[in-house]
Amino acid sequence: QVQLVESGGGSVQAGGSLRLSCAASGSIFSVIRMGWYRQAPGNQREAVATITVGGSTNYAPSVKGRFTISKDSAKNMVFLQMNNLKPEDTAVYYCNFDMVVAPGTYEAEYWGQGTQVTVSS
Repeated sequence: QVQLVESGGGSVQAGGSLRLSCAASGSIFSVIRMGWYRQAPGNQREAVATITVGGSTNYAPSVKGRFTISKDSAKNMVFLQMNNLKPEDTAVYYCNFDMVVAPGTYEAEYWGQGTQVTVSS
């Protein structure tokens, strides 16, 4: 059984910074891609940033230049450094692992429980 646990959310003023962390534990055979998504009230969940096992990254245009995704593959962890936060960044942030949990099985996506980020103006 796989579990993803996030930490680091909170409340900050506009222009501030937060760092989110997500650790995956349990039966993990191979991680293919990790990412952060967010969902604001009334909106659909959207991709914020992703990183592959090889280190290739992608960012949503709205966060490019302000957010940085990184990983620690040995510890099955992914991080999101968020700088110059804006009120429109307010949302619940979810980490996502795309991985294979056992040899011979198909890759699947796993989600954390979400952590609230609130940015006040």
